[in-house]
This record gives sequence, C-alpha cells and structure tokens, in this order.
Amino acid sequence: MPPRVSVLGTKKHWDSVYAQEHLNYRNNSKDLGECWYSDSDAEEKIGQFVLDHFKRGKTGGLCDLGTGNGHLLLTLSKMGLLNSNMVGIDYSQDSVSFATDLVNSSSDDQYTGICFYRSNFLLLNDQFLNKSSARFGLIIDKGTLDAIYLSTTKYEDGKRSGIQIYPARVASMMKPAGILLVTSCNFTAKELIKTVTKDGIFKYWTQLHYPVFEFGGFKGSAVNTIAFRLIDR
Repeated sequence: MPPRVSVLGTKKHWDSVYAQEHLNYRNNSKDLGECWYSDSDAEEKIGQFVLDHFKRGKTGGLCDLGTGNGHLLLTLSKMGLLNSNMVGIDYSQDSVSFATDLVNSSSDDQYTGICFYRSNFLLLNDQFLNKSSARFGLIIDKGTLDAIYLSTTKYEDGKRSGIQIYPARVASMMKPAGILLVTSCNFTAKELIKTVTKDGIFKYWTQLHYPVFEFGGFKGSAVNTIAFRLIDR
C-alpha cells in the first residue's frame, strides 16, 4: 500500500490530544480519555487472548507500543493479568505523563507495577530501545502501526519509512519465540500479515475474530487483530 499523509501520523497531533485528555482528567477524574476500538470490544478480546494463551496471565514481560493514555494496560490489569512487568511506551511525553498520573492517582494498588516511558522505538539511538533487548515475551500494538503508516517521517539516513523498519525494531525487544499482537483499522488482515512478515522476522500465528460485514461483494472486519510469533534464528 502507498503511504498516506495525515495529521494522525504526526507527534504534534498526539501531544495535543494527550495534553487535552490529561487536562480533562484533572478537571474530572472519571474522564479517562478515549478508548480506541471500543465499539469492537478490542481491549476485552485482547485481554481474553492473553489469558487464554499465557498461563495465569504471565507473559514474561508485556510492552504496549504507543500506549497513549494507558487504557489498554489498565483494562488488562482489571481482567486479571499480572502487572509486575507491564510497560507502556509512547513518543509523546504528554501521553506518558497522563498515563502515569492515572496509575499514581488510583485509590488502591490495583495498578502497582505498571510503568510508562517515553520512547520512539523506531530510532536506533532510542534509550528505551537500547535498554530493552530481548526483554518482552509479549508486545501489543493497538493502533500504533496505523499511526506509523500515516507518518511521512523517514529513518536510517532518511531512506526508510517507519513501516519498513517496524518489524526489526519490535523484534529486537522480544524474547525468543515472543508474540506480537497487532490491532489495526487501516490494514485488512491480508495487508497486515504481509506488512509484518515481509522481512522474514515474524510469522503469522493466529487472529482474533470480530463481526464481519459485507459490502460490494467483499467481506471484512472494521478492525483486525493478528498474532505473530518471532521466528527463531
């Protein structure tokens, strides 16, 4: 697919979004910000997948790429996942500040152990990336690859797009045979599988199921969640 240009692919946009969500939360502690793909119950489906495939919810370390307001990790914790090694990362400091505030201001210790860090993992010199080699057994991406697809930013001497380097960067943070779970609304299932597996770093494992719609003779889902396994090298 050719890249598209959108404000959704810019850091400036997401800084503004999470700064506003943080302000809204400070004015109303019940306002936890937007939950992406809530109409499809994506977070609940992701949580159930993890509980079904990881014994007692132990993932060997979980990282939420592009965590935003941290809503996904909070949901997973409520569903019973052990959160002693749950990490959310985002390139927006406003995102990290808001998500951290949500955890720290909780009235109980339900979210103890969930940590958030500022990181642009697509950059080779990113501090978090360089400290997280082979660290995670499960990496979850809910909408971040979509935003990367909409960005015009180039990497590695300005020659490669974020989409091109995404598999290698993610793989560097994963333990052997680790699982990458990607949720997207921009990619069809076929496109998503091709994008993540094209370099031979990941292989398709399975996918979550959502309601199917039909239009013009074509069938599909508004949201796709695909699980990939890191290929042993």
